[in-house]
Amino acid sequence: MGKYINPFTDWGFKRLFGQEFSKPLLISFLNDLLVDELHVKDLTFRDKELLPPTKDQRGIICDVYCETDTGDRFIVEMQNRWQPNFLDRSICYACRSILDQVDKGRAEREDAYKFLPVYTICFMNYMPHTDEVSKFRTDIVLADKDTKAQVSNKLRFIYLALPLFEKKAEECVTDFEKWIYVLKHMEALSRMPFTAQKEIFKQLEDYADSHRLTKKEWEAYENSLWVVRDNMACMAAAEREAREKGHAEGRAEGMKQGRAEGRAEEKKAIAKQFLAMGLTVEQVAQGSGLSIEDVKGLQ
Repeated sequence: MGKYINPFTDWGFKRLFGQEFSKPLLISFLNDLLVDELHVKDLTFRDKELLPPTKDQRGIICDVYCETDTGDRFIVEMQNRWQPNFLDRSICYACRSILDQVDKGRAEREDAYKFLPVYTICFMNYMPHTDEVSKFRTDIVLADKDTKAQVSNKLRFIYLALPLFEKKAEECVTDFEKWIYVLKHMEALSRMPFTAQKEIFKQLEDYADSHRLTKKEWEAYENSLWVVRDNMACMAAAEREAREKGHAEGRAEGMKQGRAEGRAEEKKAIAKQFLAMGLTVEQVAQGSGLSIEDVKGLQ
């Protein structure tokens, strides 16, 4: 077992980003993620009972109200892991969060449809074989198609594809890059980097230290690890099956194409023999199965 917990198990992610005692970690991460956009002063965790009791924990892992230093408020939903149709799922979660704010019983009121902006932040700890994202960080906003100008701040999606972050520790310049490096490599680290550069990483080191877990915490964490391993094994099996199916289909298609090309060459050879015998183009086409145009091309 590594010195630090795996932050992308459900239990580990919730420990670091979904608890009152670790709230400074989440505030620091959000401010480094949204640097030069806004500054989170405080946050409040929403109802954690929204989490569905499924084995793979496909719901919202961290769901918080945030308040900025200017008094603005918004909601952050942090999701961990990749699932099929991940982008579609994240949009559904965000829409649910909006609908929960709407006063459906007072639709006639002017303020019935006023709601806080919803920021959805998704950690994709392994990549799907789709074109959903093609770079480490993908930011999606509601914008005009032609001018690209943002027309509303009510919906924001940030997808972080960890496998596409390839910087080494010494190459990380911004605080956000340091966060991502630590989270991506945490389970394999023997010591916490950047503690001398950013105080919050000392706190992160304390909360992530696996040797400081109680027996009850350790059991919960270990169970969460097994879920991750089972999910990864299932995904690996599905990917292997898809590859094997693709290879088989490729071989079959190749054989089919080869047979078609062979028949075409045979028709051409017959047509050439007919032409050498002095038959007309029409007779050659009828006898060989080629079109008149193809036969003329052989003359």
